[in-house]
Amino acid sequence: MAFLLIKKELTLEQQAELLKTLKGRFEKNIIRHKDLEWDKVQAKLGTNAQKLWSLNEMEKSGGEPDVVGFDKKTGEYIFYDCSAESPAGRRSICYDGEALESRKENKPRTSAADMAAEMGIELLTEEQYRDLQKLGNFDTKTSSWVKTPAEIRKPGGAIFCDRRYNQVFVYHNGAESYYAARGFRGSLRI
Repeated sequence: MAFLLIKKELTLEQQAELLKTLKGRFEKNIIRHKDLEWDKVQAKLGTNAQKLWSLNEMEKSGGEPDVVGFDKKTGEYIFYDCSAESPAGRRSICYDGEALESRKENKPRTSAADMAAEMGIELLTEEQYRDLQKLGNFDTKTSSWVKTPAEIRKPGGAIFCDRRYNQVFVYHNGAESYYAARGFRGSLRI
């Protein structure tokens, strides 16, 4: 079987366009990163072409990635998908590859875990999802798969979150389920 290799690099033009978009979002949403400076973020982005490609994949699929923090221990900037609703290009997918394979019919095109891996990002954890919700109101009409602990995943379940009635809710579902209004949010450290 022949595999199609995807070039995981952006052209200089694509890099410039992405950096322009990220800078505009950074400046528009200062509350997400009050103590951070764009010039330092941009300098860090310029040193890692692979991570820039991953950010572009987040952007292309509707995630609207933005800086949400800085890890002083590792020196990494933390990006999350900050789109108001679960990214449109990542919906109608089950939780992981095992769940996808378990479906006998009506299989979705991929899974959240597989798609995140292809993009070079991580699914948000429940804790990260709750931290994101402190920065605004996200997923008020949609929901997002989050990284599921092994003790829930092993018997066939997976968890997802949303925001309703001004509260963050965590739910469970069979990992093989998928819905038009459920996608996933990712994180990336640079």
